[in-house]
Amino acid sequence: MMRLTFHGAAREVTGSMHLVEADSKLIALDCGLFQGKRSDAAEKNRRFPIDPKLLHAVVLSHAHVDHCGRIPYLVKNGFSGTIHSTSATRDLAALLMADSAHIQQEDAHYINRKLARNGRPPVEPLYDAEDAANALRLFHTASEDRKFWVTKRVAARFLTTGHMLGACMIELTYTPPDGAAPITLVYSGDVGRFKLPILQDPHSFPPCDYLILESTYGARRHPPTSDLKEELAAVINDTVARKGKVIIPAFSVGRTQTVVYVIHQLQVEGRIPKIPVFVDSPLAVNATEVFRLHPDLFDGEARNFMRQTGDILGAQCCTYIRDAEESKRLNTRRSSCIIISASGMCETGRIVHHLANNIESPKNTILIVGFQAAHTLGRRIVEKQPHVQIFGKQLKLRAKVVALNGFSGHADRDDLEKLTKPLVGRCKGIFLVHGEPDQMDTLRDTLRGDGFARVETPSPGDSYELSGAELKTTK
Repeated sequence: MMRLTFHGAAREVTGSMHLVEADSKLIALDCGLFQGKRSDAAEKNRRFPIDPKLLHAVVLSHAHVDHCGRIPYLVKNGFSGTIHSTSATRDLAALLMADSAHIQQEDAHYINRKLARNGRPPVEPLYDAEDAANALRLFHTASEDRKFWVTKRVAARFLTTGHMLGACMIELTYTPPDGAAPITLVYSGDVGRFKLPILQDPHSFPPCDYLILESTYGARRHPPTSDLKEELAAVINDTVARKGKVIIPAFSVGRTQTVVYVIHQLQVEGRIPKIPVFVDSPLAVNATEVFRLHPDLFDGEARNFMRQTGDILGAQCCTYIRDAEESKRLNTRRSSCIIISASGMCETGRIVHHLANNIESPKNTILIVGFQAAHTLGRRIVEKQPHVQIFGKQLKLRAKVVALNGFSGHADRDDLEKLTKPLVGRCKGIFLVHGEPDQMDTLRDTLRGDGFARVETPSPGDSYELSGAELKTTK
């Protein structure tokens, strides 16, 4: 049998990590950072359920920090096993782990200045740049749809999910030593959407005995992706008519490239004016270069547009900004422009400065293009709270706020049903993760209605025996 224990993204969205035990070997499916309220996240990120030295391997679904961001912390504390990923995931994880290390060090420096004033001892960052570099040395890459071995009896395979560049579901097949039938566990990672710009559609779920399934939008239906360009054009044209700016908080990896791609298409088609577009994020600049290294992962439409224009990622329409002083000069602009900046949930980074400088003008639009977790500035803006606190000041939310869920990189309820229905009658148990409780509970009821007998919504620490016969809870 295999044992599966949940230690992250269980009854919540971030911090993905699920431990699989087979033949006394421990395998982590992802190892991500908890995000959200600073004090709570800091405490969770410093707790690890086992001694990292006992961990045999990490199999990584994709490079977002809520899935890979604690890997350097593992290495700092003695992990020396193998980290398996696709090549695109490794390339992006190299950027994201280094960026996260910088944030950890900056946060520790800020906190320590306050502690020193009160005569209290300093804190260490969760990890530093050296830990991130050491983690990168442990990566082994595998091509999609090619079997590789994690242990002598556990084989794995990556299959694309279309969520971000290189993102894949993970299929694990365990062959018991007693000659019993193999047990197959599929971990969805984060599932993308069908017909989303740039990336290929999600692969169908392979036949499996057990499925770990994300549920970020398990109770919601996204608008059709076919409406995406029209809605974005309307927002931009409306803001330009008000002589305002469009401020777009977007994750540097994935979401920024998708938004730039669609803006580029709209300008080429003449559906929006050719106003300046600024991508203000050093990480996004680097990530865009990684995208250009992997055109084999693009869908047919993106490849055709690249042949037409020479580039799909805004070389003709965008200014990519690395320099901090150049970023600051954007605040003095008075004419209409589009500013895309990180972080995607408005908690840190240059976007916070752009919001502080533009949120009180009704001429401007804050365009939300991704999920905003609870307790973040992005969530407060989406909720259109009349006042929001930025840099310790209460600012009036006078800018227009528009949320376009069509840009979401996560499958919605219909997408998840489409992917899971072929497994009815074969799959003995589904475990829902990576979702807020209301989304999980609704999707659980939906899947049970579709004919799945066991649909679990595990809490942190919950453990299950996965056998060829039936699912057993060992809480």
